[in-house]
Amino acid sequence: MATETDVARTNEYPDIVGAKPENPYLAAFRPYLPAGVRLRELTILPLIIGTLLGIVFGASSLYLVLKVGLTVSASIPVAVISITLFRVLSKLGLRDATILENNIVQTAGSAGESIAFGLGVTMPAIMILGFDLEVTRVMLVAVLGGLLGILMMIPLRRALIVAQHGYLKYPEGTACAEVLKAGASEESRAAAHTDEASAAVADEATVGGKTIMAGFGIGFVYYALQQVFKTWKEVPTKVFGKPFDAGSISIENNPALLGVGYIIGPRISAIIMGGGVLSYLVLIPAIKYFGAGLAAPLAPETAHLIKDMTVTQIQKAYILYIGAGAVAAGGIISLFRSLPTIWHGMKGGLADLRGSRAANENAPRTDRDLSMKFVIGGIIVMLIVIMIVPQLGLRWNIFGALLIVAFGFLFVTVSSRLTGEIGSSSNPISGMTVATLLLTCLAFLLLKWTAPPYFVTALSIGGIVCIAASNGGTTSQDLKTGFLVGSTPKNQQIAILVGALASALVLGYILLWLNQSSTVYVPVAGSKEISMPANFHFNLANCEQSGGQPKQEHLIGSQASSDTNPYFVCHQTDPAVGNVGRYLVNAQGAPVYLSDPGINGVITERPGGGTVTKYNAPKATLMSYIIKGILSRQLPWGLVLLGVFIAIVLELAGIPSLAFAVGVYLPISTSAPIFVGGMVRLGVDKYLRRKFAGKNLSEEQLVAEGDKSSGVLLASGYIAGGALAGVVYAFLNLKESVATRLTHIETWSTANNPFFEGARSDLLALIPFLLLTILLYMVGREMVLAGKRARER
Repeated sequence: MATETDVARTNEYPDIVGAKPENPYLAAFRPYLPAGVRLRELTILPLIIGTLLGIVFGASSLYLVLKVGLTVSASIPVAVISITLFRVLSKLGLRDATILENNIVQTAGSAGESIAFGLGVTMPAIMILGFDLEVTRVMLVAVLGGLLGILMMIPLRRALIVAQHGYLKYPEGTACAEVLKAGASEESRAAAHTDEASAAVADEATVGGKTIMAGFGIGFVYYALQQVFKTWKEVPTKVFGKPFDAGSISIENNPALLGVGYIIGPRISAIIMGGGVLSYLVLIPAIKYFGAGLAAPLAPETAHLIKDMTVTQIQKAYILYIGAGAVAAGGIISLFRSLPTIWHGMKGGLADLRGSRAANENAPRTDRDLSMKFVIGGIIVMLIVIMIVPQLGLRWNIFGALLIVAFGFLFVTVSSRLTGEIGSSSNPISGMTVATLLLTCLAFLLLKWTAPPYFVTALSIGGIVCIAASNGGTTSQDLKTGFLVGSTPKNQQIAILVGALASALVLGYILLWLNQSSTVYVPVAGSKEISMPANFHFNLANCEQSGGQPKQEHLIGSQASSDTNPYFVCHQTDPAVGNVGRYLVNAQGAPVYLSDPGINGVITERPGGGTVTKYNAPKATLMSYIIKGILSRQLPWGLVLLGVFIAIVLELAGIPSLAFAVGVYLPISTSAPIFVGGMVRLGVDKYLRRKFAGKNLSEEQLVAEGDKSSGVLLASGYIAGGALAGVVYAFLNLKESVATRLTHIETWSTANNPFFEGARSDLLALIPFLLLTILLYMVGREMVLAGKRARER
């Protein structure tokens, strides 16, 4: 609450449009740096470092969203790394960064994570629907969505960040501001006129930076050893036999997922695990029990009897649809729950647009935005680009372009406001994307735009809006951080535009590389996995075209040397004919290979030997189901509705259905390490409460201590290091000679390494994961107390 001393301070924000009457928080507010202070801010080196860190964390976030459908905020890890890096440079004789320069680094660096989320949620759905994932299309969606989110947020800054100060908390942005203030340079502290006591906590940020870097190194080396040298089994698994046939439990040996669980905490991680338990210890055994006596495949499965199906095959054939229905229902329910906030945010945003004034040279430094001429001009240029480029499927489609702008403004406003209330982690971006796709597809249905090319059009609209909403929420957190430390909004807006553009240009290639590196070419002839009529032939004229001719390509990766022939690329989209998918076809039109993709593929072993990592892309698959369900009516609605009512039951029981639904959809091997990370966080939090029992800390203070602990920083390092190792391993697999060597290593480990293969490999492989978990617990517990003792001194 405001104090008398605070109220006496000069109010630097008079005449705020949309401000609450007599807002005591705003009247009392003074930023860390006054508006009259001039310090270095938008300089070249911080902008470059922030952009590079944004690409790194964007790559790791893209890996995560393809694996588990969620990401974690990158702002605090980027801020801590920035403080540490410049502190080290200052000891080498270079100049330390000001607090404003460190803020520019975290602003530019946070853009990658938000763009990665939007890309991973929508773009793989194009491939799942049977179209090629072209890099130009992915980059266009990323660039347009990222820029739209930032441009839409600029006129909303004064209404949401300034006028609502004290009412909209923006938890991640506020926490990041505290990190920046704790690590402020001597020059910044002198400019802020702070007392000497503030210097006592400055070195804590440096210690935190070392913790993140240590976690990054451990996570990278751990996962690289596992993936490259097959030092231990990646997914220790136990499948039960009769009387509990097909029940199973497994855990992925992944430091990134362990770190995710620690950061999201025990409650959400336990709810996600609950969904996994329902799938793998209830639904799959039930399907096996009741379907074992069937003499024919049970739809939607067409090739296998249930009695012969493995746990993975049952999960792919049935559980995915149940999980998709639950995720869709959970997203829509979370969106409806936010309707009052949506309406309030829309009114506030419109009021601000009517009453906003462009920042000018006479406005305080801390209240200068990019001009409205830039915003409106940028949106007009984007509309023109959307209607000109053919890759989006919106050429001269003014209706689709206007839908993007309308949905963009609506959901950027909603996302920014919800981020202020509940934070980025709980922001239902997926629900907004589902709503966008539902409304778009229904409009297309009324217009009779139901041909397959309109699938891409709908996804382009949904992808741009999803990225815009995600980036709008991230931008609002960054602007809140800047508001608290006393930055120049215009400089932050330029920084996040640069960071978003760079990440958008790079992440599209990373998405395609991740998919290609895990693609398996399955021979159609004699395959037990593929059901196709023996005399089936494609009409090459209907296959993919390039320059007016049927498109051709060669095999890539370790299978390339076994077959050097070029093949035509054709898509089979009718499940009544046989396996839907992307086929490589000979000159006579006969399918030779099914190209099983890395994203949402089902084949994990190459015909010549060697295993590959598949990416489930749970939310992208959901988007593809929505489009298929509405435009082509190709969904098993009975299974989808089972998922819908699972979500409804959970909501009636007071349990957040979206997190549970994600657990239903994901393999339990993915949910399990997240759950372990959450339990480690629970242990740290309980230890913290016991130690601080006599300190009279409030519940909010205890939560804040846990959120600022070194355990969170180490977990962030685990995430970045482990995920980046996965990305690097994917790149290695693209080169045939390297992929072949990796296969030889795996063959040797299979024959000689008891941690990787053998009767006790599932148990032995848990030992390194246990060591990783113990380290996280010890760092989280001890370093919290060390930081607290430093502050008490």
